Amino acid sequence: MRPRTLLRSLAALALTFAGLTALPAAASSQAATQPIALPGYKIQSSSVTPDSGAAISSPGYAAPGWYAAGPRSTVFAALVADGVYPDPFYSTNMKNVPASDFTVPWWYRSDFTLGPETGLSTFLDFTGLISGGDVWVNGTQVAAGLAGAYTRHEIDVTSLVHPGTNSVAFKVNPNDPNKQLTIGWIDWVQNPPDRNMGIFRDVLVRRSGSVALRDAHVVTSLNSALNRADLTVKVDARNDSASPVTAKIAGTAGSQRFSQTVRLAAHETKTVSFPLTVTHPRIWWPYGMGGQPLYDLDVTSTVKGAVTDSSSSTYGIRSVTSSLDASGHRLYKINGRPILIRGGGWSSDIFLRWDTTYVQDKLKYVRDMGLNTIRLEGHLESDELFDMADRMGILVMAGWECCDKWEGQTNGGESGDPWTAADYPVAKASMAAEAARLRDHPSVFTFLIGSDFAPNATQEADYLSALNAADWRTPVVAAASDNSSPQLGDSGMKMEGPYDWIPPNYWYDKRLGGASGFASEVSAGPDIPTVDSLKRMLSPAEQNTLWQNLTAAQYHRSPSRTFDDLTLFNNALVGRYGAPSSLDDYVRKAQLAQYENVRAQFEAFGRNFTDAADPSTGVIYWMLNSGWSSLHWQLFDTYLDQGGAYWGTKKATAPLHVQYSYDDKSVVVVNSTHTPAAGLTVKTDVFALDGTSEYSNTATVTAPADGGRVTAVTVPAISGLPSTYLLRLTLSDGSGEIDRNVYWLSTANDTLDYDDSDWYYTPTTSYANLKGLTSMPQAPISVTAASASAGTATVTVKNTGTGKVPAFYLDAHVVDASGTPVLPAQWSDNAISLWPGESKTLTVTYRGSAAGVRVSGWNTPTQTVTFGGTGPSPSKVYQAEDARLSKAGVFTDHTGYTGSGFVDYDNRAKGYVEWTVDAAAAGSTPLTIRYANGTTANRPMDISVNGEVVASKVAFNGTGGWDTWADRAVTANLRAGTNTVRATATSGRGGPNVDKITVN
Repeated sequence: MRPRTLLRSLAALALTFAGLTALPAAASSQAATQPIALPGYKIQSSSVTPDSGAAISSPGYAAPGWYAAGPRSTVFAALVADGVYPDPFYSTNMKNVPASDFTVPWWYRSDFTLGPETGLSTFLDFTGLISGGDVWVNGTQVAAGLAGAYTRHEIDVTSLVHPGTNSVAFKVNPNDPNKQLTIGWIDWVQNPPDRNMGIFRDVLVRRSGSVALRDAHVVTSLNSALNRADLTVKVDARNDSASPVTAKIAGTAGSQRFSQTVRLAAHETKTVSFPLTVTHPRIWWPYGMGGQPLYDLDVTSTVKGAVTDSSSSTYGIRSVTSSLDASGHRLYKINGRPILIRGGGWSSDIFLRWDTTYVQDKLKYVRDMGLNTIRLEGHLESDELFDMADRMGILVMAGWECCDKWEGQTNGGESGDPWTAADYPVAKASMAAEAARLRDHPSVFTFLIGSDFAPNATQEADYLSALNAADWRTPVVAAASDNSSPQLGDSGMKMEGPYDWIPPNYWYDKRLGGASGFASEVSAGPDIPTVDSLKRMLSPAEQNTLWQNLTAAQYHRSPSRTFDDLTLFNNALVGRYGAPSSLDDYVRKAQLAQYENVRAQFEAFGRNFTDAADPSTGVIYWMLNSGWSSLHWQLFDTYLDQGGAYWGTKKATAPLHVQYSYDDKSVVVVNSTHTPAAGLTVKTDVFALDGTSEYSNTATVTAPADGGRVTAVTVPAISGLPSTYLLRLTLSDGSGEIDRNVYWLSTANDTLDYDDSDWYYTPTTSYANLKGLTSMPQAPISVTAASASAGTATVTVKNTGTGKVPAFYLDAHVVDASGTPVLPAQWSDNAISLWPGESKTLTVTYRGSAAGVRVSGWNTPTQTVTFGGTGPSPSKVYQAEDARLSKAGVFTDHTGYTGSGFVDYDNRAKGYVEWTVDAAAAGSTPLTIRYANGTTANRPMDISVNGEVVASKVAFNGTGGWDTWADRAVTANLRAGTNTVRATATSGRGGPNVDKITVN
């Protein structure tokens, strides 16, 4: 249920008092005030300040030398924001932070101001304390020994507060997710140095009159015809005074009014219920299945004509059911319609920082990719995420996390401490608080009370008791794995991997993680970001290691020894595409590999949804995103840049989609809409890489609705087919092309050894041969870009070739004046392929200041076109070994260069490399010199254009090694036509080693 006011009305759960009693409220006509969140904190380590909680929580405490923290902030997040540590997303910066600084409690201190109102009770109301701690208000301790990240605490501080400035202090304990029921990162990313100790949700100050309202919610029951909903509005009315009172509880649910008078004894709480009926309700649907209407719920409490408290929120009307099909797979239905769950595992920011715009951007990407679900394994986000999901129609699969304290009692000692008697009430209170918070969000369609393991009988009973008490009405599942619990029975889900690289054809076999049943977390593991992102997150030396040492440990992958390198992925990349020759070559091959694999995963599950036997019912890609700069488990990176995995997902989930089956070579149309599609034409074409036609077929089909499929053709064996070839599928109707899907395939299949499978992958004994792509002929393209309005643009790309060669895998990025991608961006299509004479107009929406569009392709030169400009205006590369040299020579004794060698300057001044370059038009032009400097000393150079120095003594600093290459950019005015660009060493050490210059 979503608040329209500043913050929610929450259930009064897990109350913690420290010897305080509520005092009678004085008679007053003053209405309750709106709850306020503490505006932020000053924080400091307890090892630094000797002061007591009484002193720190006293108004006027100076807090000298303390750090500023936001209203939702872990310790380390605050220190990063305050500039104490450099960018933790870059290189090994985070590794260098001393974790010992966070093994002692930290103080959080805040002030809040109260008005002069009388007769009001005041409460602190909060969750989100990691890992727990103690609380003081105005010099008095009010709570001790709080535990659990999700437990709810409402503390009566009426007797301690006063008009004007009041102060609160939290002594926050260190966190160890293996010992406390909090939040951990398992093997997703490197652990944050503070293990997320802090306060990651709002702390509310609530004020109300004699009768307070808590826990307002709506229980809905929708009939199968979807034309009637029976509602029960419930709210807890609590008398906070020492005398009996009579209160009027009234409000509206949608357009319906309700009212009831209740008598409350001193300090009594009653749940007040209002049964209502809605005919022809507005039904909430997931995105793509219908609209997302929400209803308003407003409740007030009035005593003797004065409003003592109020609550405002929203709710949705929909039904969710779940059952096991004949094959034992869990199948969900929304409003009676079966739905194939297609989603990704959500990750919070690694430091639990909340950014509304950033979260909204990620959810927009979910919809843009055609996914309908996010899975929250623990890391249950702030209220705003669920509000957004409600409005955007994105389903949320919530649940507890694996592999730490949450499953320490049931996972056989794998990880996490076993539970003690004190842990059970913390877990139950956590469940109660989250159930009360999430139950009326229509987007939340299920809760998993276990992940890798199901809870034991006692844990399950506690969880279900809390859920039932909270009027939870959506399906509860025992585990995300194939496990069961005594009351809930079989989960109907599977968690059999993979988590690391497997080939695309794996997904079509129904064994293990293949496309059958409900796979709660599966993927082919690594996802290499774009070069732009890699340069933001890796040092030059790390960039070189990424492609040059293919078995090296990668800090930006995982702390787990199972996933700390890219060996499986890299072996397959080399075996299938060939060894990388540079970072750019490594990344472009990785994007192809990620596209084909992720596309196959979602296509296989989509194809098998309506199978009569052993159908697929759901798939959660592991993971949707990463909370850090990562090399694995993400469909888009932390900077919101998109690569092959993103575009492969978007392609596979098209509502009306033509696709190829790796197992039986069938070409099928899958219709995910609610309407049958007749009169469809499917054209199947097989091409050699030079564009020569090897096979063609045209078929007319009708695709049944609701995930139904129809086979258009089975691609036959083709005599004389090259070892690497292209398959182009087009789907059209009378209005034109609906869908296009291009595959790069091999006559040699990837071969899997299922008998030797491990929990995280199945070995591949021989690879498909896609190496022919490296010698694919070049294809010319033209690009035109126009900015339609602020934040929107159109880009038209055309293959201008006169022969047969397709322009393969064309990727477009909106860029700023420096060539940096402008993100986020949502494209109508991307990673496209065009045959000679074909053109396609793409639309894009973005946020930020953009200058134009950069289009790169597998077999086309990169072009950057300004808005209003036309192509081609390609970036041109000029190798140093082909340039005019003085006091320098060509060498090959270091690795990582891109051409046939590199230039090494003599160790003296005035040596130079001089290129002759072309410019299509006069104007300011970025020039990028790729160089290596294995020393720690700067080797400056003058950059001259057409005989005039345009940049003097440009720094070429050390790169960390002679095999480690970096880029140095300058901007110069070129004249139209031929120009000379000279890089002249200005010191007695000579210049750096130079690989090439790129003229944009």
